[in-house]
Amino acid sequence: MLNAADNTLLTQVGPGTPMGNLFRRFWLPALLEEELAEPDGAPVKLRLLGEDLVAFRATDGRIGILDAYCAHRRVHLYFGRNEENGIRCVYHGWKFGVDGQCLETPSEPVDNGIARRVKLTSYPAAERGGVIWVYMGGDAPPPLPDFEWSRMPETQRTVTKRVQRSNWAQAVEGGIDSSHVSFLHKHNVKQPNPFKFQDSPLSWKYLELDRHPVFSVDDADYGLLINARRNADPGTYYWRVTQFLLPFYTLTPPTVDPDGCERAAYYGHAWVPIDDHQCWTWSFHASPHHVYSPEEREFLQGRNGIWGPIDERYYPTLNMDNDYGLDRDRQRRDNFTGIDGIQNQDAAVQESMGTIVDRSKERLGQSDLAIVRFRRLMLKLARELQAGQAPRAAAAGELFNVRPVTVLLPAGVPVAQGAARLMHAAATPQENLAPMPG
Repeated sequence: MLNAADNTLLTQVGPGTPMGNLFRRFWLPALLEEELAEPDGAPVKLRLLGEDLVAFRATDGRIGILDAYCAHRRVHLYFGRNEENGIRCVYHGWKFGVDGQCLETPSEPVDNGIARRVKLTSYPAAERGGVIWVYMGGDAPPPLPDFEWSRMPETQRTVTKRVQRSNWAQAVEGGIDSSHVSFLHKHNVKQPNPFKFQDSPLSWKYLELDRHPVFSVDDADYGLLINARRNADPGTYYWRVTQFLLPFYTLTPPTVDPDGCERAAYYGHAWVPIDDHQCWTWSFHASPHHVYSPEEREFLQGRNGIWGPIDERYYPTLNMDNDYGLDRDRQRRDNFTGIDGIQNQDAAVQESMGTIVDRSKERLGQSDLAIVRFRRLMLKLARELQAGQAPRAAAAGELFNVRPVTVLLPAGVPVAQGAARLMHAAATPQENLAPMPG
């Protein structure tokens, strides 16, 4: 449990808040590239960390991410015209470049010089891995986080997103909670899945047989290594190692036969705060040794695929307003929750807590070790930044080049030793499709 003051520190992300300042030290996923596909295309509304922004791709292909409101009379620039390397407010024609500088004030006398003195807040943007990233820190941006999936060819990775109506922290806590897999997602394996090479009755058998994993958590330069140990065959343990990467990423262990982990696809999430009460749930899938078929890509990235269904605004169509499609008859017969889809199941329980859960009323158990360590780490980093110490991981993009792990090990072998080589991602895309040794 957390007291009220610590819960506020953990969950508030707006301008000037300690946690918000911490987030602003990192590059953030802002938009899918598909949202700004064309130069001079329609501007996009964007809200991150409690700030209203507008994004547009200029005539020359550069991306502008600006304060959403025109400096003149505070009209939202989403209604503006994206033209000739700038966005023009339709109210009085004031125009702003991708750097926020006012370029024209046609409603004013030509010689008054006001344009030179007006500049909107603007944030650096970059593109990688199908994602448009933004840096809101105000200083020189650090290197982008070097996720393996972000460097893969489009044929081997997918990225999508959806809105979640909860604070970022309770969404992350769901992502690092390996024990809930045996309950919340029970029988989810029976859903249609085009990944025949990924089917794993054996992994699901271990998840069913031992529903109370023993957790250990190790510090890492980039965040936390969260190890969940389950009893398997005599003399062996089934391990699932989740990577938590600062400030809000998780890499989820693949559900494959443990001896297939070395060549397995894996997935992960980012929970990017929109404000204190909602977040973007980003989902990415990486296939280091396999080129996706069209059916697999549609399953992963289509609006009705594994992370969907979502509408044109990336809002889930199964949500709290329709009980996430809860089917009580199916819940009795063959689905533990009565809700289809892992993402919908996660959203249902996390949003049911309220947009900001009151952590002072919790009663945590041994299986919540990762939750406790996550909270301590984030509060520690926020307080250190208040004291002038910036997080090292924000400036060290190479730290993010890791993988999650599923592995079967003899009981006497520590997971840090037995799974060490599996945690290292390929340094270059060319390594991914190379035959594995042995």
